Amino acid sequence: MSDAAPHVAIVGAGIGGLAAALRLAHRGVRVTVLERHGTPGGKMRTLPTVAGPVDAGPTVLTMKPVFEALFADVGTRLDDHVTLDAQTILARHFWPDGTRLDLMHDPDASLRNVADVFGPRSASEFASFSEKARTLFEAFDAPMMQSAAPTSAALTLEVAKNPKLIRHITPHLSLMQSLSRHFTDPRLAQLFARYATYVGGLPALSPALLSLIWHAERMGVWHVRGGMIELARSIAKLATSFGATFHYDTHVTRVELQAGQACAVYTATGRISVDAVLFNGDPAALHLGLLGDAVKPAVTPEATRPRSLSACVMSFAAKPQGVALSGHNVFFSGDPKSEYGPLAQGRMQTDPTLYVCAQDRLSGDRPDGQERFEIILNCPPIDRPDPEHDKKARTICHTLILKRLRHLGLTFTPQPGPETLTTPQGFDSLYPGSAGALYGRSPHGMMAAFKRPTVRTAIPGIYLVGGGVHPGPGVPMATLCARHAAEAILNDLPSISRFRPADTHGGTSTVSATTARAPSRSSAS
Repeated sequence: MSDAAPHVAIVGAGIGGLAAALRLAHRGVRVTVLERHGTPGGKMRTLPTVAGPVDAGPTVLTMKPVFEALFADVGTRLDDHVTLDAQTILARHFWPDGTRLDLMHDPDASLRNVADVFGPRSASEFASFSEKARTLFEAFDAPMMQSAAPTSAALTLEVAKNPKLIRHITPHLSLMQSLSRHFTDPRLAQLFARYATYVGGLPALSPALLSLIWHAERMGVWHVRGGMIELARSIAKLATSFGATFHYDTHVTRVELQAGQACAVYTATGRISVDAVLFNGDPAALHLGLLGDAVKPAVTPEATRPRSLSACVMSFAAKPQGVALSGHNVFFSGDPKSEYGPLAQGRMQTDPTLYVCAQDRLSGDRPDGQERFEIILNCPPIDRPDPEHDKKARTICHTLILKRLRHLGLTFTPQPGPETLTTPQGFDSLYPGSAGALYGRSPHGMMAAFKRPTVRTAIPGIYLVGGGVHPGPGVPMATLCARHAAEAILNDLPSISRFRPADTHGGTSTVSATTARAPSRSSAS
């Protein structure tokens, strides 16, 4: 790597920052990744348990072609770097009335299961809904997800080319309204309404267009052997092989501007001059001034508010009893109509739906002893840090999760304690400026997708990447965002001034270039 090559500092080693580092380093850019935590991965983090490290963030890989393209674009293959286990059962769903439904990777098997559990009419409705989701996904993949800066004009043009899309989009309906009209059985409407929470939204306030998420899942779900952190480590290792440098436990305190554009970043050990800065954190951190007052105008408050949902996440190891679990399990609320009401008012749910990941079952294993689990309870974001409120929230979440699962027949030995929880306030501490919101800006409203920030900001030389940026939250979307960000930087670099004051970076990374390739499996990022 030539010192004369343009220098890009990437702030944050989440999946977006990692994928962008890989793309840029492969193209000959001098890349320095600065990560405040001890390992790569961002929200793809793990926590230690007696049974080994357990995922404490995303648990699955969907939209596999996105990741195949990332590795192919740098001359290698995804399968050469991680081992993937295709999930035969996409998810197992439980209702309080004893109903259980498995949705399968095989669409015919899913259709049979729906018919067996809910009857032929529901099976017909499910088939038509799946076709609708496919149509929407294929129609809006190019003008929305694959576009770096989508416009309402492009969306209108797509609909004009295929007017039948209007009856699938149902722009006048929320996701919940659309599903309630489509499915006769409210339990199926409840199942697919929950997909709004995948992007941090409430079904009654999110657009019906989000039904396309079902097609993304129906295309396949994969478990990364060793946990999602292995994907992060593999990308970091590959980026390092192309010359990228990773500095862990390194907090960026300020971005410096010169003549109105980014010229340097500051850490505790000094100043690093750069040609561009790619920020892989919550975009709200910029306009809140967490990287200095000079860069506040890079992102407007409207691009990051209102905030998405947060969560209480329990990560632990125990032996389960009472329920035949799959790898991915959803335990539904008993009252779909009131399930999300408290969240809409900024309060904790009293009758929630819970996601339970039995991580050791994703590779087909059935451990005899303790297994690793992640349980997710949707919560509102926080208004401000408050240790006393957080202590109460931790107790409430812990009691609610275990009581709810016990009522549905699932118990654990030993019973996990409150210390296994990461609360919204905990997420705000992990990801500064986020208010604990895990998905950036809320997806509520038909035009929400156009209000998210895009990879270019209002300040030359400062770019964005990650789940808080278009095309949105989720590991595949952040990886697509990285492609948009890398392309923008590469296109803009010729016009970026190459004059920079000399570096005065006085220290060394707490993790060397060598050890950065294999961070500890038990550390959290």
